[in-house]
Amino acid sequence: QVQLVESGGGVVQAGDSLRLSCAASGRTISRSTMGWFRQAPGKEREFIAAIGWSGSRTYYADSVKGRFTISRDNAVNTVYLQMNKLKPEDTAVYYCAADNKMSTLLRPMDGKFDYWGQGTQVTVSS
Repeated sequence: QVQLVESGGGVVQAGDSLRLSCAASGRTISRSTMGWFRQAPGKEREFIAAIGWSGSRTYYADSVKGRFTISRDNAVNTVYLQMNKLKPEDTAVYYCAADNKMSTLLRPMDGKFDYWGQGTQVTVSS
């Protein structure tokens, strides 16, 4: 079992930056694909970014490409999402996810992760 806890959310203005963290416990995530998703009120969950276990493979949704950066530090079992140039449409609850399946490494945007965090709220005001 892996427990994931997100932190770093908050209320910011458009154009500001935030860095989200996802701390894992229970077992190492050094061999896991890690992903970030978000869900805004009344909308479906949306894939944001993912990173392979070594950090060499990354994926981004078109809506955040060039503004968000996913990274990981396996030594401290943590994944990060650096969010720059935030927009009001980025307002959502952001979730971290972990999975060890090869299919998830190849297509993380399908959202078939085994482990999910509780989420952290990000609110961007205009």
